[in-house]
Amino acid sequence: MFRAVAADTIDDAAQSITVAPMARKDITMTGEEVTAFLNETSILEVATIGNDGWPHLAPMWFVMEDDRIVFRSFTRSQKILNLQRDPRLTVLAEDGDAYEELRGVMIRAEARLVEDPAYVLAIYGRLAAKYAMVGPEPVELSDEELEAAFGRFASKNTAVVVEPAKIASWDHRKIGGGY
Repeated sequence: MFRAVAADTIDDAAQSITVAPMARKDITMTGEEVTAFLNETSILEVATIGNDGWPHLAPMWFVMEDDRIVFRSFTRSQKILNLQRDPRLTVLAEDGDAYEELRGVMIRAEARLVEDPAYVLAIYGRLAAKYAMVGPEPVELSDEELEAAFGRFASKNTAVVVEPAKIASWDHRKIGGGY
């Protein structure tokens, strides 16, 4: 059984989670495996709680910062409005098509919202280095290029720092094709 933990980083949280004994080989990722997986994953599913109580789910691009997930969205987007009202969220990164390839990390967390345009602009820069946001390939932007590409959007966006409370992970490759 998992239990909620207070943790400073994803690695700390992953190391302090209690897991009930499993009937099969343990498929839980180590803290280092969680961090490596998140660094190589592209899409994050972000679930927030709508004002009607229903989940609001959206795929997001993200970066890692000091073992924390960070993404940005327009301040008036539904996910940010939801997080302003209730900072709880769950994020999921997953990979694999066949059962024996399935890997994933699910994090129950609280959002720390950052509206500082300079910080948001820096996140835009890190996203542009990871994703093809400016042209057909990811690119490291100079300060001038970053300002020209995204400066006008920074003040209209909020960055979300995902502060983990509970982490679940799985890597079916650890069971070698069995069940």
